[in-house]
Amino acid sequence: MTTLRAIFAHHVGTRPEVRTVSAQDLRFALAKGVEDFLAMPTHVLFVIAIYPVAGLIIATVTFEQDLIPLLFPLASGFALVGPFAAIGLYELSRRRAEGLDPNWARAYAPLRTHASGPILAVGLLLTAIFLAWLVAAMGLYWTLYGTDRPETILGFVADVLTTARGWALIVVGNLVGFAFSLLALAISVISLPMLVDRNVDALAAIETSLDAVRTSPRTFLMWGFIVAGLLVAGMLPLFVGLAVVLPILGHATWHLYRRTIAP
Repeated sequence: MTTLRAIFAHHVGTRPEVRTVSAQDLRFALAKGVEDFLAMPTHVLFVIAIYPVAGLIIATVTFEQDLIPLLFPLASGFALVGPFAAIGLYELSRRRAEGLDPNWARAYAPLRTHASGPILAVGLLLTAIFLAWLVAAMGLYWTLYGTDRPETILGFVADVLTTARGWALIVVGNLVGFAFSLLALAISVISLPMLVDRNVDALAAIETSLDAVRTSPRTFLMWGFIVAGLLVAGMLPLFVGLAVVLPILGHATWHLYRRTIAP
């Protein structure tokens, strides 16, 4: 308990000024994200390889365990913890912006500093949101389908697309997933880059992130839809597209943070 209190301790005066951001800032962040990715493609390979591999593992485990209904929640919910895995990308963008050596070996340097505890605390919070999403998704499936298990993925897809309960699963499931995604976005979009960049505690970083979303709700909602759309596009070719989409989004998130938070 003492350790948790220390990690989430709030220090008055550590929260910076939050700027209002617009669609123009999103375009700037994405452009800078692409620029960083093109400038440091070999440096981020060790980071982005995690995602396609993890996606294939999720699919394999789902089929082997006969948990086909959890395939979509697992694949989509994995993005909830993506901001934590992008810590290395934030650090690479920070180092490049400051004219430092953006060597891949230094990508996870923040996890070896005072920031490690707060970063891990936010990561654990995102993991808890991910697990809650899986519980909610399975609970919804049980409510609509009972304990029946689909025999094949094609049979399950056909049922979902052609029956009333299937459409209920699609509509309600997406609404619930949207709520979890918004929560994860509000908590992490500014907090994790901020923890890489500044000496602040986890609670101050999370509160700053929430303040940023409250200050520019439409812009961050638009950012959420951009992230979701790009992730879906990256998942379609057996998750391989994530190898390009995720590093660009990671770098872009860093630049969005810098546009949002005053120096």
